[in-house]
Amino acid sequence: MRLSFIIVSLLLWMGGPAYAEENNISEDNAMYKGKKVLVAFFSHTGENYGVGNIEKGNTHIIAEMIAEAAGGDIFEIVPVNAYPKTYNACVEAARKEKDSSARPAVMHDIDVEEYDIVFLGYPNWWGDMPMPVYTFIEKHSWSGKMVVPFCTHEGSGLSRTEKYVADACKGAQVGKGLAVRGTTAQNSREQAKKTVLSWLSGLSF
Repeated sequence: MRLSFIIVSLLLWMGGPAYAEENNISEDNAMYKGKKVLVAFFSHTGENYGVGNIEKGNTHIIAEMIAEAAGGDIFEIVPVNAYPKTYNACVEAARKEKDSSARPAVMHDIDVEEYDIVFLGYPNWWGDMPMPVYTFIEKHSWSGKMVVPFCTHEGSGLSRTEKYVADACKGAQVGKGLAVRGTTAQNSREQAKKTVLSWLSGLSF
């Protein structure tokens, strides 16, 4: 009788980690239990470097992966005046806006103040966030929140955008950011998803 009890207990103990891994459960994610999560992002469609003409932006793809894995709401930052669809024209428009510290008007909004954790996504344009992201940030109070940046790029990584996020989102704690190549987001989505899940695990999600 006692031997049977020991065997059953051992099997249950051995099955615990396997069950957690199979069901994507992290023991560390308790620290975020009950927290309200938002994934806010800016993305660009049309002609993009390395991937040609796309119907869903690189950052949009990564944002959806994060929202699904972290259990968050999702919000797209959309400028009132759309960027050019051709790559060179878009790059030039982005450069002019950055040089003038423009704050382009954006469509719609969301009550960021209701959320505890905000994942903030953008393509790396000229080593910075696109200017509409600043427009969005400056509409809200970030005190006491955790803000976690993520970006898509084709070689520049996050550049100094983690610092720019920290400077712009005054009073927020800024988590370790993620950079994913746009070509990976578009053409190697399983690889991109593994990268996202590994990053979230490092953040204890």
